[in-house]
Amino acid sequence: MNGSPQPGSVQEGVRPAFLFPVLLLLALATLGAMGLIAWKGPRPADVVSGAGFETAPPSPPPAVEPVVLQALAPETARDLNAKVPFINGPVPAAKPFILTGSPMDRARATDCLASALYYEAAAEAESGQRAVAQVVLNRVRHPAFPSTVCGVVYQGATRATGCQFSFSCDGSMARLPSPALWDRLRRLATEALSGAVYAPVGLATHYHTDWVLPYWSAKLDKIRAERTHLFFRWDGWWGTPPAFRQAYHGGEPLIGRLARLSPAHAQALAGEVALDAGGSLPLAEGGMEAGPMAAAPGTPAFASPAGNFLIYTVSPRADPAVLAERAKAACGAQPYCKVMMWTDPVATPTALPVSEAALQSMAFSYLKNEKGAFEKALWNCAVFPRADASQCMKARVPVAAAIARPGRVGTSQSGGLLGKDDKAELIPVEREESAEAQPASVKPVAPEAPANMIRRRPGG
Repeated sequence: MNGSPQPGSVQEGVRPAFLFPVLLLLALATLGAMGLIAWKGPRPADVVSGAGFETAPPSPPPAVEPVVLQALAPETARDLNAKVPFINGPVPAAKPFILTGSPMDRARATDCLASALYYEAAAEAESGQRAVAQVVLNRVRHPAFPSTVCGVVYQGATRATGCQFSFSCDGSMARLPSPALWDRLRRLATEALSGAVYAPVGLATHYHTDWVLPYWSAKLDKIRAERTHLFFRWDGWWGTPPAFRQAYHGGEPLIGRLARLSPAHAQALAGEVALDAGGSLPLAEGGMEAGPMAAAPGTPAFASPAGNFLIYTVSPRADPAVLAERAKAACGAQPYCKVMMWTDPVATPTALPVSEAALQSMAFSYLKNEKGAFEKALWNCAVFPRADASQCMKARVPVAAAIARPGRVGTSQSGGLLGKDDKAELIPVEREESAEAQPASVKPVAPEAPANMIRRRPGG
């Protein structure tokens, strides 16, 4: 009734026969679509969470690139960094890291992590320090990095350049924290090694300050800013939770340069050699290509607004042969550029003018002026010996022994202090260069130039 088929009629048997082929076709189409999706790879949401991927892809972990910076003025780098958008979508937090190992492992790991917090983020708020600690522990869990805390923090510390955390190879460790600050940073490190998680940076494995621009930053996902620090994770599967599966087995290495801060690093076990022992390695070590791009130095202690006057701190163990290439890389395409380097971070100037006392401890100087077809590099041969004496800076007369000048204050009778008229920009530049040949960002030198100025050789 009502037009419905009666039991046992022909219409009742027609529906199943008609539907089976249709359902079969729909099932095959669904399976084909699912296969196509799987072939093309996971959806963006799956990439973020790692859902559906319990095993690593066949490709090896991404290579850990050395920290090589583009030769940019700080303000230019800030502008470019600000134009890079943060990723959309979720930022999964890391799992708690609870260090298991011997008492020596815990003591060494705590002090290595605290040293990273001091030298990398002492000026940051506590949130920024916790963010740096989280990056270190994320690296310990990732198969692209060493599986110990000290191994991660001091990776590449024997290189003259290219270490993963710049403080471990640029001479910064000559500076020591106050006892109170060191105790506070050790407390933060202990909390991180006991399971505290700083979730806002998620699975970040990289970071840098916003006034520099590493070459690797364009390849990573930008996920967080903490004051001046920007945090990144690898894109694709290697930045998802399943990738962070590396186990911690203990065996924290000895770090010789931490001996002044850490009793655990002041005692070597039987037959143990410090991870940071030995001299600097060749610039091309670890897959780095030779040349200006690979040789670019780290963050300058001072950079002029135009980016053509730069001051750096370098390791006293650096290979002197590569300092000139590092300076050239820092200058880039600037037609006029001056680079000065010190090995003592305390003595390294951070502003202009450069004092006479600071010039006495300068370790390297480089000057380029395309207008005058001039280029010269000089070494402080007491720090970096050179076989060619013409490459050595001339010895400077100590300030206290300065010769009196008629009508000037600041003579030897005044204790060697520079008088008002002597407070010029004490920058060792080429005497023959005119003031017009120098950019506005670098003031001309006073007529009484320092004794170790860079000079052209005859016919230069």
